[in-house]
Amino acid sequence: MELAKIRNWSDDELKTQESQFSEQLFRTRFQAKLGQNEGIKKLRELRKDIARIKTIARERSLGIH
Repeated sequence: MELAKIRNWSDDELKTQESQFSEQLFRTRFQAKLGQNEGIKKLRELRKDIARIKTIARERSLGIH
């Protein structure tokens, strides 16, 4: 996901997207453990998107950006 797009989200949207991505990450990990290896790339992308969202939320709380 693009960083500029995430920065345009409101605080509430950040929280909801983070929870949705976390849910998807859980499900993808579960599927990977069951032997469906098609989700490896998706796991990396979800982890990075969650990290981006958390970083932007932290920047806003500190008043950096």
